[in-house]
Amino acid sequence: MNVLKFGGTSVGSAQRIQAVAQLISDDQPKIVVLSAMSGTTNQLIEITKALYQDKQADATNIIQNMELNYLMVCNELYSTNVWKQTAGQFVRDIFTYLRSFSALDFHPLQEKIIVAQGEILSTTLMYYYLQEQNITSTLLPALDFMRVDKDREPDYFYIQQNLNRLLAAPTTQGIIITQGFICRNVHGQIDNLLRGGSDYSAALIGAAIHANEIQIWTDIDGVHNNDPRYVTGTHAIRQLSFDEAAELAYFGAKILHPSSIAPAKKTDIPVRLKNTLNPTDEGTLIIRDSTTTGIRAIAAKDDITAIKIQSSHMLLAYGFVKKVFEVFDNWKTPIDMIATSEVAISLTIDDTRHLAEIKKELARYGTIEIEEKLSIICVTGNFKHDTAGVVAQVVNALTDIPLHMISYGASDHSVSLLVAGENKQRALVALHNHLFNTPNN
Repeated sequence: MNVLKFGGTSVGSAQRIQAVAQLISDDQPKIVVLSAMSGTTNQLIEITKALYQDKQADATNIIQNMELNYLMVCNELYSTNVWKQTAGQFVRDIFTYLRSFSALDFHPLQEKIIVAQGEILSTTLMYYYLQEQNITSTLLPALDFMRVDKDREPDYFYIQQNLNRLLAAPTTQGIIITQGFICRNVHGQIDNLLRGGSDYSAALIGAAIHANEIQIWTDIDGVHNNDPRYVTGTHAIRQLSFDEAAELAYFGAKILHPSSIAPAKKTDIPVRLKNTLNPTDEGTLIIRDSTTTGIRAIAAKDDITAIKIQSSHMLLAYGFVKKVFEVFDNWKTPIDMIATSEVAISLTIDDTRHLAEIKKELARYGTIEIEEKLSIICVTGNFKHDTAGVVAQVVNALTDIPLHMISYGASDHSVSLLVAGENKQRALVALHNHLFNTPNN
């Protein structure tokens, strides 16, 4: 059995839902994981913001517009009156439910409930369409099997036991439709796997059932060797290793959520990235070991903040680095890059929610400098036998662009550079021309 995940643009209109239904309607067993229709999650978040700010009228206005748009989708999606009416009533019930939330007593648990309605809408509309087309299918609520633990990490045992129990039920037949992103927490309350979590859902489901393949369907022909939004002449990479894909996903490749690699790698299940707008293209296949070597791709991650801790007397003292790391651990803030000298430590983060508290605690150990609006550029590939040569190529490509930090050696699959955000596109183009468009590359 394969697991197929379709993102928001893939189910972003009545026509796209119909196209996905055609893609999945063959005789092969599969679980289909759907995101919310494109734009829906953002609108639902806007509703929660309005309620937090005691702007009930604004929330009601957003709900009204969303309901009208979804009713239009129903009218276009279904060809028979009975299914137009069935789907239309379902949509009205969802938005009536959303109107029941009041700004007077709004709290975070209700926020999660509201945001979850996007995936519930998209999967139900797809299920109804398959029913109208007489295609055997089952709507399997993710809230019945997807759960995170007290640390908000996936509860693998719970997911595996409950998902396989539901799949074995006599009523579970045909194409299995379920929601990405949403789950329950350890208390049984509605929660989610954070933004981009539909990829993660698909990987967790694939690992739980030992799928033959996990397919992530988006609107681009797999992973490109650079960001096509900023660089012309990019092309899809046909094969990547799990390690290469993980580096690219973490450092900015938008096609794949960083968390989605881990469950697939753990269970050695291939991940294939496909394009719903060009379904015959082979896409990118991600496997344990790729046979290719050298530089494969470039990705960039924005909104990076650099923190420099300078101390003339503490740096070489036993336990100093540990104390610095403990500050970030206490505030649950991951570190992307790190560099040290005799008198300073420089590191980067992309989560600045607790920056003020972190800065205050670090000030006990030295002088703190903060630099914002930076970008990490990651050059990825298989460098196991030629790391030094790769670094030379990368640095030589950027002779006209100031580098704030460089990191290599910790991985055989990446060289990371820190540049000012305003220099990101220039750096991506320069690297692309030097690494991919010169003779012998």
